[in-house]
Amino acid sequence: MTDVVRSSSFVRWVAAVSGMYDIAVGLFLLLGADRFAALFGVAPARPPIFADLNGLFLLAVGVGYYWSYRDPHGSQWYLWVMGVALKSAGALTFILDYMFRHSPASFLLFAASDGSLAAITLAAIAGSRSTQARRS
Repeated sequence: MTDVVRSSSFVRWVAAVSGMYDIAVGLFLLLGADRFAALFGVAPARPPIFADLNGLFLLAVGVGYYWSYRDPHGSQWYLWVMGVALKSAGALTFILDYMFRHSPASFLLFAASDGSLAAITLAAIAGSRSTQARRS
């Protein structure tokens, strides 16, 4: 297996996992926001449109990973924006909210998952770029 194929496979795997993660959370917010909130020990979003919009946003982000899965190198911009920048910002936001607004510790699960996906995405992109550079 060549380095390029191995690198592309890792990027595709990251895109698939990130897409499924965002779609799953988006569906939970759209179909069971009240139960999802109770699971984390918080009151449901009021008005409910806030959870609905967040769910729709996550579904759109998750579906967007399809193009990075199909074309790991041509769609790296999406991985940079949604996989590295957005997930890093999300992780930081959860941590800061926990520290300064005293949100439940259970929210740190999202900080850990978003932060981990951001780091893995960055590693996949960096590995992919270094493999492409060696080929040139």
